Amino acid sequence: MTTLTDPISPARFALALQDLSLASLHSKAAELRNSLYHLRHSNAQLQHFADAGDPDCREAIAENKVVMERFRERVELLKAEVERRGMPWVNWDEEGAVDEKKMVNGHADVEMVNGNGGNERQAADSGMNGSTVAPSGSLSDEELQRRLMEQMEDDDEGGLHL
Repeated sequence: MTTLTDPISPARFALALQDLSLASLHSKAAELRNSLYHLRHSNAQLQHFADAGDPDCREAIAENKVVMERFRERVELLKAEVERRGMPWVNWDEEGAVDEKKMVNGHADVEMVNGNGGNERQAADSGMNGSTVAPSGSLSDEELQRRLMEQMEDDDEGGLHL
């Protein structure tokens, strides 16, 4: 026998976000977006059966829509917390595409939160300063090698400092 519990309220969710690191906020947003993506695709698959009269599928679609709205609200709360900290937010739609209003020189403006405290920002594509940064904020192998080589060439003492 399972018991149903109410999800955490938006106010409590927002309060809990204040204790999370910036990287954790972005990670939670990615998790919610992934869940939204799968719920949408699940609803699309169930729709055929609901249209054919299956009441269970109609109910599942309705329940998924409620959950999806709650997840969208939580993404907005994450955005508000990130912006409250003075950091930029990149909007991604539920298909994983970047909101075009947040584009810089035709490339997604993605904040890199790993390894630099969220202070450095790069383009999510090739182009800006010749860098190649994945949408996740990770450097490609080629870009990492190029940057290491630059550091080694620029070092007056002849060594690489980690």
